[in-house]
Amino acid sequence: MLDQWTNFFVMVGGGAAGLAGLIFVAISINPERIVRNTTHKNRAINMLSGFSAIFMACSLALLGGQYLPALGFEWLFLWVIATFIFVRGYTVAIKSGMSSIGLTVPRLAGGTVCYLAEVIGAFLLVLGRGIGLYIAALGTIVLFAFLISGAWLLIIGIYEEPAKE
Repeated sequence: MLDQWTNFFVMVGGGAAGLAGLIFVAISINPERIVRNTTHKNRAINMLSGFSAIFMACSLALLGGQYLPALGFEWLFLWVIATFIFVRGYTVAIKSGMSSIGLTVPRLAGGTVCYLAEVIGAFLLVLGRGIGLYIAALGTIVLFAFLISGAWLLIIGIYEEPAKE
């Protein structure tokens, strides 16, 4: 069944790797503002870890000769960690009281739902259920939108913050 998904995983994995690289470059242009601000720092971590998790999930799916339960275990491990990083980073950023650009409950809930879709999809794969691929794919597509908009909010937040003279 995974053979039918090769093009999807190549496209999404390549896109995630490219976007992770662009985020890294954008962060490296103004690292002092990001490190100084808890919101920016956690948003940067979330964007890098999110795109990296998507890239790793796609890479794992492209490994040859795998059965769905094996992929499910790999993804379950990966997505539980990624979900923890996302939720922790977002809640730390909210509690910090620093830059509040884009720190809303709907964004937290929406992103968390995407990550949980990945976890549920992985769990279904562990059980040998192919529907897990569809659930994870849908979660990934929507997560991509959250991560791209989060990257944009990071850039906007950095430049809306007053510079120290």
